[in-house]
Amino acid sequence: MQQNAREELSRTIETLYRSESGRILATLVRLLGDLDVAEEAMHEAFAAALDTWPQAGVPEKPRPWLISTARFKAIDGMRRRARFENAQTDLELYTEARVNEARIGEAPHEEEEIEDDRLRLIFTCCHPALPPEARVALTLREVCGLTTEEIAKAFLVTPSTLAQRVVRAKTKIRETPIPYEVPTPKELPERLGAVLQVIYLVFNEGYSAAAGAEVTRADLTGEAIRLGRLLTELQPEPEVIGLLSLMLLQESRHAARTSATGELILLENQDRSLWNRAQIAEGGSLLKKALNSRRFGPYTLQAAIAAVHAEAESVAATDWRQIVALYDQLVRMQPSPVVHLNRAVAIGLRDGPEAGLRHIDAVMEDGELANYYLAHSARADMYRRLGRTAEARSAYEKALALTQQEPERRFLQMRIRQLK
Repeated sequence: MQQNAREELSRTIETLYRSESGRILATLVRLLGDLDVAEEAMHEAFAAALDTWPQAGVPEKPRPWLISTARFKAIDGMRRRARFENAQTDLELYTEARVNEARIGEAPHEEEEIEDDRLRLIFTCCHPALPPEARVALTLREVCGLTTEEIAKAFLVTPSTLAQRVVRAKTKIRETPIPYEVPTPKELPERLGAVLQVIYLVFNEGYSAAAGAEVTRADLTGEAIRLGRLLTELQPEPEVIGLLSLMLLQESRHAARTSATGELILLENQDRSLWNRAQIAEGGSLLKKALNSRRFGPYTLQAAIAAVHAEAESVAATDWRQIVALYDQLVRMQPSPVVHLNRAVAIGLRDGPEAGLRHIDAVMEDGELANYYLAHSARADMYRRLGRTAEARSAYEKALALTQQEPERRFLQMRIRQLK
């Protein structure tokens, strides 16, 4: 095979890995009952594709080929290790049946079954018995297909630390054991919250990266929205719909949030003609559905706030009274320090910076937000609007000392220079 053709095939296989590995792994976990065995078999199948496809060509339906190959690899490994003896015959029969199906085309229920497999894997990775940081790492690694290095970079830990989290989580799943299943209707409320929290954390890290050279990470926001769509299709609860609405409405501003050179652009200065109207329309439609259910929660309320911003032609034309009223509901439902801070900022934009500063100071009194750079930045902005230059500069300097994202650092440095 010529070098160019081989490189093209490698890119095809890499693209397949990115788009299909989550589905393939989910099905293999169901068949093999072990996350590590399934992952090893999947990687062996992709390696086999690199060896086989240059001569045989890419199959018309690569996913069934990869799943079948991975099954054979797993069975061979089981034979060598003399493990899962009772399951071996069943696996061989299942594999033979599916290989026959693949010869005549995928079974009609295959797509539905694979999506159910993915939902089971999401709920397994987000089980409440696992620590929150392990849920995020495991979901990104096993469901989204991100590498250990990519996840470690996103969450400011070393690859070895991230790898240890994943290993400990897998061990916990195996030894507890945590069942590979979608929870029963009775268990769903408790379990669904953990899944939504993980998806939201993934989206937030992509929407405003904690560190690095860029404001956003489109790979993470894209993965979070993809998971949100999957969950909405398979579990259309109001808060699932509300979270997807929130992510779409927030992501609609993506193109306007940075300049051509990667500089941060605040909401008040964004070119709103760059906002994605299709995402706004879809997010608004989903929001209406969630609100009409009368069973919505904090994600839906946050989506409603984002929708008010999306509908406004400018910051001056924004209905800040409605936004404060929505935050009033949100703090009753989710009284976190960050929600209180956001409400205080909205009050400042409704009633003026003096009122905003009073509310921000009240929120920061207990010290929970002492190391949260956005709290100091919000306080600095109110001081700036009031013309209290020295206090504004001091607050901006505190915010600068706490942020590790380069565009945000440059923005804060610019603000400090302007005050001088």
